[in-house]
Amino acid sequence: MKLAGKVAVVTGGSSGIGFATGKVFLAEGAKVVITGREAKKLEAARRELGSEVLAFQADAADLAATEAAFAQVALKLGGIDVLFANAGIGGQTPLGGTSVEAFEQILQTNVTGVFFTVQAALPYLREGGAVVLNGSVHAVMGMPGYSAYAASKAAVRALARNLASDLAPKKIRVNVVVPGGTRTPIWDRAAPTPEAKAALEARLGKTSLLGRMMEAEEIARAVTFLASNDASMITGAELPVDGGTTQATFGAVAFR
Repeated sequence: MKLAGKVAVVTGGSSGIGFATGKVFLAEGAKVVITGREAKKLEAARRELGSEVLAFQADAADLAATEAAFAQVALKLGGIDVLFANAGIGGQTPLGGTSVEAFEQILQTNVTGVFFTVQAALPYLREGGAVVLNGSVHAVMGMPGYSAYAASKAAVRALARNLASDLAPKKIRVNVVVPGGTRTPIWDRAAPTPEAKAALEARLGKTSLLGRMMEAEEIARAVTFLASNDASMITGAELPVDGGTTQATFGAVAFR
């Protein structure tokens, strides 16, 4: 087991990539803690993962709630070995039609929230631990209408490098997993019917070399690798899990 006996915290762990990662962490022997914004979804996720999982309600943009959650983790489990700073929000911010509030809300959660999540965990992070941040292909793809989200994920790339330097004296590694289009509930609003979802998945699948969207568990397994001793000399790095979308764009199915 890659994480046997480790205490692992997953923010935004009630659904999607966060939930899948909690599940894989458990299978790899970790003691798992999840956080989330919505109490009902969080409790449902905790029940599905199992009674040994701890869950704390905390919005990544709420520093006080995040600090309180990590303090409880330390009180109950003694410290933190792995932190997956996964919590984030999406949303369109089209040029010419975006309010300051809408733009800043995304940055507040995806950039400021990530930094202060790591800072809140810092007193409890054990030497030799691992921090994984959740990035996105949007940081480099240049998709119209998503400036705030793209900027936030580009900032996560820079944060990882700086945090890796900050935490190196404690032998704590910091890396970024970079998902491509992943099949999670985040797409439900854009594709509310089975037909719409099938069309969306077909369209996004064609942007990768391998011709399909990613599964949440595939991202989770990459996070687990970065969190484990298998990645013991990897820090300040990015691991794309995007079917080649950003690495060989013109080999994608859409261009064949």
